[in-house]
Amino acid sequence: MPRLIWAVMYAGLASPAWAAGAAAAALPAVTAPTPLSSMLQMVLGLALVLALIVAMAWLFRRFAGGMMAGNGRVRVIGGTLIGQRERVVIVEVEGEWLVLGVTPHAVNLLTRQPRPDDAPSAAAAVPAEPFSRWLKNALDRASRRDDTPRS
Repeated sequence: MPRLIWAVMYAGLASPAWAAGAAAAALPAVTAPTPLSSMLQMVLGLALVLALIVAMAWLFRRFAGGMMAGNGRVRVIGGTLIGQRERVVIVEVEGEWLVLGVTPHAVNLLTRQPRPDDAPSAAAAVPAEPFSRWLKNALDRASRRDDTPRS
């Protein structure tokens, strides 16, 4: 039947009013969505996206977490800046300490030595500075830099 309608319209034998009436009769009436249904659809879509983000983060932590942590075989003991972007870092790898020179373009082995007997174990290591204290110190340093006169 639709082929017949298109054939008649194409041939120019039907009036535009008849074609509009036939098209309207063939399609069901579509109602406009209500504001409540639009809001519900938006909230459900947002919840789905957030659930996917949480699920992906959980999967990444579960499967890639071991690769990122190095399974406890590699541990950074300490380090210090010696230039704007250069630093010396001490890394423990399976009971041996490596002193590394780190630049933006390379990591060089400076020396290697056995782990000292008086070095703290991984469990007895000093916990990292709390983030709140670190943030306060960083803000204090930034405000001191802003207070210095510029020439």
